[in-house]
Amino acid sequence: MRSLFWRIFASFWLAIALVAGLSLLLGRMYNQDAWILSQHPALDKLAEQWTVRYESQGAQSAQALLESRKREFGVDIQVFDETGRPLVRGTFPPRAEAFEQRRAPHKRLPWRRLSAEYNSPQTGETYLFLYRIPIAELAAWHRSSLLMPLSALVIAILVLTAFSLWLTLSITRPLNRLRGAVHDLGQTSYQQSSLAQLAERRDELGVLARDFNHMGARLQGLIGSQRQLLRDVSHELRSPLARLRIALALSERADAAEQAKLWPRLHQECDRLEALISEILALARLDADLGPPQPIDLALLLDKLREDASLAAPEQQLQIQVEPHQPLNGWTTMLQGALDNLLRNALRFNPAGKPIEISVQEENGQLCISLSDHGPGVDEALLSRLGEPFFRAPGQSSPGHGLGLAIARRAAQRHGGQLELGNRPGGGFCARLLLPFSPQAKH
Repeated sequence: MRSLFWRIFASFWLAIALVAGLSLLLGRMYNQDAWILSQHPALDKLAEQWTVRYESQGAQSAQALLESRKREFGVDIQVFDETGRPLVRGTFPPRAEAFEQRRAPHKRLPWRRLSAEYNSPQTGETYLFLYRIPIAELAAWHRSSLLMPLSALVIAILVLTAFSLWLTLSITRPLNRLRGAVHDLGQTSYQQSSLAQLAERRDELGVLARDFNHMGARLQGLIGSQRQLLRDVSHELRSPLARLRIALALSERADAAEQAKLWPRLHQECDRLEALISEILALARLDADLGPPQPIDLALLLDKLREDASLAAPEQQLQIQVEPHQPLNGWTTMLQGALDNLLRNALRFNPAGKPIEISVQEENGQLCISLSDHGPGVDEALLSRLGEPFFRAPGQSSPGHGLGLAIARRAAQRHGGQLELGNRPGGGFCARLLLPFSPQAKH
């Protein structure tokens, strides 16, 4: 997996390695004697050529070679044997040697003094070569020899610049695409295809693009659902308001007896409107900040639901199966609202004489709260739409607004779980809340 971290790391490592390598190279060129001995043209193969001449042609021919190098390069050369005895006169003047001896070791001389040993492959003799290169000549040679390291430096800079440019573009171009996607998302014109190529990358930017696509799709879905909710709310509020307006208009033209008949209708429409607004507010509150989850006493919560059901529908029976200390963390008010809506939905359709069954059990590492009735159930083709705000199955005569299942589904999602709706095999309707034991609030 290509990683952006390793790209940046490699670029810095390469830059440091190039700088360090060039520093070492320049240091060897300017400061080490071995570099001068191996690269200076005056010393090129001099020891080998002098040894051949000295051993084959004698001291006079060897001396001539030293003098020719002196005339060509201005370098003074002396040659000694293993005991330090000079083998030829050399090119270094005696007065210059005396001057060198008089100078203190810490004082700078006008020449650079270098020495090297050479072993003859023919006789095995060891010769000591002593070179004195004038500082001016050495500086001139350094200037002329700078072409190679400068060329290497220029090439290294160009390579590093190209690599840095590539690395910079590999970071800034995706970021510019993301910036454009953020702008489009703010303008509600975001298209996931704009980041399709970037999302295929296998580094951190690709992960970011995929997460951004997921976020953008979810935001668009939320915006769309909010717009649909506003349209549905407007439609649902318009109906009771229209009935109120008609009833008020009729009451204005009616006599006292007719007005007395209209007042119960006005109160009924106001109650419906208040109930609808309460359900809308309950649905909206589910998206508020919940705080940390707290332990929930399920047995106590279900007992409260039994009491409420006995008051609202005393003819109905509830069968509850739950362990006394069933562990669950969450938000009590939200879960109570979800179960209350599911129970009220079951009370509307469950026939008298048959119990509503509520059971709590562990299922695949989650807590399953199942609520079943013996009502007519729902058409299989409509099950997928249950839980949508303001959706009511055709032919439903109950006074609900279609928000109860939406509240229960949203509560399950905020717990990090889900709501499953379906028909019982033997007849009736079943709602199952699947909740994690220790949830984190989900938006």
